[in-house]
Amino acid sequence: MTEQSKFDINKVIADAKMVITNPAGYYQAMAKSGGYPEPLIFIVVMAVAMGIISAVLSLFSSPVGMMAAGFGAIIIMPIGAVIGSFIGAAILFVIWKLMGSEENYETAYRCLAAATAIYPIMALLAIIPYIGTIVGVVWGSYLMIEASVAVHGRERKTATIVFGVLALLLVFSNVSSEYAARKMADRMEEMDAQFKDFENLPPDEAGKKLGEFLKGMEEGMNNPQQQ
Repeated sequence: MTEQSKFDINKVIADAKMVITNPAGYYQAMAKSGGYPEPLIFIVVMAVAMGIISAVLSLFSSPVGMMAAGFGAIIIMPIGAVIGSFIGAAILFVIWKLMGSEENYETAYRCLAAATAIYPIMALLAIIPYIGTIVGVVWGSYLMIEASVAVHGRERKTATIVFGVLALLLVFSNVSSEYAARKMADRMEEMDAQFKDFENLPPDEAGKKLGEFLKGMEEGMNNPQQQ
């Protein structure tokens, strides 16, 4: 993303391709300044692409709620990506400063913005449980290593250690969160099926079934290690 005030979708696509295919070359040629509009637009485009892919994939999901959430991602993902980009860039800025970089916050922001080129690919990989999460973290960390070397002038060994450790922590955290989310989704589907069955039962029997179901839910929450 070089200095350029006019929005050009073809350039955005070309930049995204270069980040994916030649990240070292991209970061070596990346402009370190020029304002925030250009990298911000790049993030929005990548997040919208990610949202569209998620929405299309949701069409193959049977629950209506999943489909609605998928199409909502077209709006929610760009908003979340923009907010997260400023926070993420601040964290990276501090990390690079601790590593001895003399670059400013805008440079850190541009490094992070370029890494969002992998968003659409992450959306595609999300159809495979946990793979999208792991690949996204590892790939993003690799891009930050390349940015550390090419943009911030840090030694590759140091950058690999720093971002390698962070990647391990993020993989553990994100995989755990995805596991919890999938377990919750399974419970919601189970509850939906149970309530549909209750509609066809007499009131007294439905009450009994509901009590047994709630008791099972309570036992499951009190004994998570048995899951």
